[in-house]
Amino acid sequence: MEPKEENNTVRSVLVNAGHGYNVKIGSGLINDIGNMVNDVLNADRLAVFIDSEVDRLYGDRLEGNLASAGFQTCRFVFPAGEASKNIKTVVDFIDFMSENHITRKDAVVAAGGGVAGDMGGFAAAIYLRGIKFIQVPTTLLSAVDSSVGGKTGVDTSAGKNLTGAFWQPSLVVCDTDLLKTNSKDLILDGTAEIIKTAAISDKKLFNYIKRTEISENLAEIIEQCVKIKGRVVEADEKEAGLRKILNFGHTMGHAIEMYSDFGISHGKAVAIGMLIVTKAFEFHGLTAYGVFNELNDLISAKGFQTETKAPVNELCRLAMSDKKTSGDNIDLVYLKEIGEAGIYSVKLKDLYNFISC
Repeated sequence: MEPKEENNTVRSVLVNAGHGYNVKIGSGLINDIGNMVNDVLNADRLAVFIDSEVDRLYGDRLEGNLASAGFQTCRFVFPAGEASKNIKTVVDFIDFMSENHITRKDAVVAAGGGVAGDMGGFAAAIYLRGIKFIQVPTTLLSAVDSSVGGKTGVDTSAGKNLTGAFWQPSLVVCDTDLLKTNSKDLILDGTAEIIKTAAISDKKLFNYIKRTEISENLAEIIEQCVKIKGRVVEADEKEAGLRKILNFGHTMGHAIEMYSDFGISHGKAVAIGMLIVTKAFEFHGLTAYGVFNELNDLISAKGFQTETKAPVNELCRLAMSDKKTSGDNIDLVYLKEIGEAGIYSVKLKDLYNFISC
C-alpha cells in the first residue's frame, strides 16, 4: 500500500449496515455539508449537537452551511471532555430538541470527537423512539473509528459506555481540514486506533504506518480504516461475534482510563492495553513469537508511553465491569499474528493470573 494524497478528491465508502450509508472523506467538505445532508434526508429541522471547543472553531460555519441549504437549525453546545459523557447531557439535549420542535422527520447533526458522536447518536436513537442523525467527526480518532458503525452511548459511574444503543448514522462527513486543528494528543489518540485497525486486519497497512507520518496521507489512511471497520460491521452489526475484534486493547485500555480518572486519554490507554494483552497472549503461546516486540516498537516509535503505573490487579478488577463480560467470562481480543485477530474467553476469576504473566 502506497497512499497518495489527492487534493479536492472526495472519497466515499459505503457501509452496508442498518439502512446503509456513505462515509464521505476529503478536504473542505464542511463547505458543502448542507447539500450532502439534503441528498440523504428529507428533513426540515436539524439539531446540531456540538462540544464547546468544536463550536468555538467551527460552530458558526457548520450551522451557516446547513442553513444556507434550506434547513432550520438549532444548536446545543455542551462542555468539551469525557466528563460530559453522561445521561444528564443526553436528557438536556432531548429537552432542547423538544423545546425546538424537532420531529420524527428531522435529524441530529453530531459534530466533534467520539464523545459528541456517541452522545448525539444515543440521543437520536431514543428521542421519539429514534430519529436520523449525521456524524461530523472532527478528531482523527472519531474519523477512523467511532463515527462509523453505529455504537452510541454514555458512561456511568460503573464504567465506559455501559448505557447505549446500536443506531447507525445516515451519513458521515469527514472533512480532513478540520483535523488540522487537532492537538498532538488528539492525533496520538487517533493513531492508536489506526494501529489497532491495522494490527487486527491489515498487515500491509501496519507496515505502511511504520514508514510514514500519518498526517501526510490522512484521507487515504482514514479511508482504509473505514473500509476495514465497515466490512466488520456489515458482517456483525450488533457485536455478536466478529465485531468484537474491534475491541483489541480496549478492555485493559478502558480500565487504565478509569484508574486514571480519565487523566489518560482513550487512545493512549488503548495503546498500552494492546501491549498488555499481546504480551500475555504471546507468553501463553497464542500469539506468534515476536508480535509483541513488533507492536511495541511501532507504538513506541509513534510517541506513546508503553507502560502504565496502574497495578495489574486493579486493572483486572476494573475490567470485570467492562461490557465485554458475559456471565463469569470476559472476551479478550488478541493477535494471532500481525493482521489477524482472534477472540479468547477467560474466566473472570482467572483474569489476573492470565494477564500478569
